Amino acid sequence: MSDISIRRSHGKTRAQARKSAEHMAAELKEEFDLDYDWDGDVMNFKRPGVSGELSLDSKEVSLDITLGLLLFALKPSIEREVHRFFDENFPA
Repeated sequence: MSDISIRRSHGKTRAQARKSAEHMAAELKEEFDLDYDWDGDVMNFKRPGVSGELSLDSKEVSLDITLGLLLFALKPSIEREVHRFFDENFPA
């Protein structure tokens, strides 16, 4: 079970959605030192205390994040930041 789960329709082509997801991942890597890799349309990411995946399909992007014990207390802040990244890269 993930601690943060976000689903959003993207209204983009699959290629555009992938480009937006890659841009978001690059920003998260820079800001939070997240390592990530792609397995088809699923991006897996992790760093100490955080793991998850971002999945793309032709209509929706979904994100599931599992927080470690030390970061769970920061869940509201992390969730706000993730929503901000989604708003910038996958506007509703």
